[in-house]
Amino acid sequence: MKQDDDDNSKREVTRMRMTRAEFLRLAAVSSAMLVAGVRAQPISPAKENRMHTRAIPSTGEQLAIIGCGTWQTFDVGAGKEERAPLKEVLRILFEAGGSVIDSSPMYGRSEAVVGELLTEMQSHDKAFMATKVWTRGQDAGIRQMRESMQLLQHPRIDLMQIHNLVDWRTHLGTLRAWKAEGRIRYLGITHYTSSAYDDLEAIIRTQKLDFVQLNYSLDDRAAESELLPLAAERGVAVLVNQPFGGGRLLRSLADVALPPWAGEIGCASWAQILLKYVVSHPAVTCAIPGTSRARHMSDNCRAGIGVIPDAAMRKQMAAWWAKR
Repeated sequence: MKQDDDDNSKREVTRMRMTRAEFLRLAAVSSAMLVAGVRAQPISPAKENRMHTRAIPSTGEQLAIIGCGTWQTFDVGAGKEERAPLKEVLRILFEAGGSVIDSSPMYGRSEAVVGELLTEMQSHDKAFMATKVWTRGQDAGIRQMRESMQLLQHPRIDLMQIHNLVDWRTHLGTLRAWKAEGRIRYLGITHYTSSAYDDLEAIIRTQKLDFVQLNYSLDDRAAESELLPLAAERGVAVLVNQPFGGGRLLRSLADVALPPWAGEIGCASWAQILLKYVVSHPAVTCAIPGTSRARHMSDNCRAGIGVIPDAAMRKQMAAWWAKR
């Protein structure tokens, strides 16, 4: 996924401590959620060069607001040249305080690559490993999840999700049992398109979940109307996939100069702007952009440090996009 390397090489994002002004901005976002009758997730300030965190509503466990997706990007062979950049991606993520790594059996060899790299780096304890069940039938689902554990080289998965709601009623029963047994720590559901929002909302309203994963970006804000407020109200953590619109946003902005207000939120690239918009929504727990390049992972992590856009800035960002 291409980013503006010139911006990355010319400027470094200023690391900012939580100031009184920033606190007031964050409070304004939370207040807006409360006015709407929604329980907001407060964001915790970054420490030095480490990212801000948000709490998982069901437990209070903190997660850094930027993680790493593995679709396509980690589906590589066993060669050292192929694996070395991915090892560096994970190192940068952990160094910035990040932990969430999201994968799936659907993603080819990604689970195996992640598992082998974490073992090589002796870093399973630094990772919040999220993967998915993506098949039909209880027995098939159990076999697939056991295989995921083997590939990830860890006896317990932090988050097991039902991928794209495939046979979700069947798998949800298994996930509840596995959570009770300690095989997984959290359970959730996922989808990648707004056409599935009605289904996601219906499940969130009727089932007890820890997480929902959904698509959300500056040019696709449909989740803001119902789904994100509902997740906050129900105490469900939110992972955001496609924060760059599957790459289309970055491609469309490749030759566009950063807007004047970029400096107000400490952004030196479009990737940082797009990610800051996503994670500034109080219902969002963590965004998981995929990348196989160390410089992109570093750029993404910078979006989790420093100023978080307040409600007024979010409105300005959305208005800018609508007029471009």
